[in-house]
Amino acid sequence: MEEIGIIALLLIIANGIVTYKGLNDFIFFDKFLFNVDRILVDKDYKRLVTSGFLHADWTHFTFNMITLYLFSQSLEVYIGIPAFIALYFVSLIGGNLLALYIHRNHPDYSAIGASGAVSGLVFASIGLFPGMEIGFILLPIFIPAWLYGIAYVLYSIYGIKTKKDNIGHEAHLGGGIVGLIIAIGINPSIIQTNYFPIILILIPSLTFLYLIVKKPHFLIVQNPFSKTKNVVTIEDKYNSNKASKQNELNRILDKINKKGYDKLSKKEKDKLNDLSK
Repeated sequence: MEEIGIIALLLIIANGIVTYKGLNDFIFFDKFLFNVDRILVDKDYKRLVTSGFLHADWTHFTFNMITLYLFSQSLEVYIGIPAFIALYFVSLIGGNLLALYIHRNHPDYSAIGASGAVSGLVFASIGLFPGMEIGFILLPIFIPAWLYGIAYVLYSIYGIKTKKDNIGHEAHLGGGIVGLIIAIGINPSIIQTNYFPIILILIPSLTFLYLIVKKPHFLIVQNPFSKTKNVVTIEDKYNSNKASKQNELNRILDKINKKGYDKLSKKEKDKLNDLSK
């Protein structure tokens, strides 16, 4: 299939609209991002979905949407529109649930992006299309899709374990696993026709999930020669600045509630206007 499917096109448009709004409206951005405390304490479960339509910047958005476009072309036709929609959103939620579980004791952890959903599409494609190859942008190099999937899983596990970068590996891995499992459910025969790559992808993934449930200390990495870093996702790179703005906004709003808008200084009124844009 050479043309983009209608659902994939609608998803790209929706991601673009929400991302644009989020990048230009801090309050909107903060209201819909993935945040552990807001989900577990405030029970704001919609964030498990809405965060998947926000992106940190247009580069982040473009990378995810190009991947969505490339892997949606065959999938939408092969599995049908209802299954494609289910695959996208269940992978998105699955990736965020894994991130929520791993970071359940990190109340300030935040994340955004469609990475979990997109990873689900990638891994479903790997499962459903055994002979599929993946190319690299601007490079005439192609590798078997299953080899890419195995490398992706191992890299994600390494990233979660070491916390050496600012990438949300949890959502990637969770979404990918869910996507592959859904693909098996859609076409169980791929277990026979494509069993070797599926086994190589699922065994390390499920083993890792077992370890973090039964032996959570497996995730703890201590290095006596380096300071402990509070690492967050690449999507959360502006978190410190956003938290500062939110605290300032809360302070001004509290003052308005107690004393009224007229009691604000000119500086506070200007600040309120800036934060409300």
